[in-house]
Amino acid sequence: MDSYTIGQAARLLGVSVDTARRWADAERFPTRREGARRMVDGPDLAAFCVQVAREGAEDEEVPATSARNAFPGIVTAVKLGTVDAQVEIQAGPHRVVSLLTREAVEELGLVVGARAVARVKATSVFVDRA
Repeated sequence: MDSYTIGQAARLLGVSVDTARRWADAERFPTRREGARRMVDGPDLAAFCVQVAREGAEDEEVPATSARNAFPGIVTAVKLGTVDAQVEIQAGPHRVVSLLTREAVEELGLVVGARAVARVKATSVFVDRA
């Protein structure tokens, strides 16, 4: 079973190490000691990640959609072509790039600094073990 330090857990959660420590101190997720280090077991961290994502989603109005993979973030670049456009969204540590029509970009008001959610529904997803 994989285990993670508080620092590694913080990076996976997209929060500061201090925040992860406070959450652990508040017993929001279980930790154990391995020598001087506090460790989080992989299954416990995975469950907590899902919980945190659900809590964040409760704060936002979510449109009805079949796309389950949502990446909320901020628009960092918009490149407009004559007919098409490229939009970059920084979603936590992830950079998401989407190609769409210029008309869609204009209708959605996608400009640098705007909040946006990239939704992904794919028939083929590659997964690497880190």
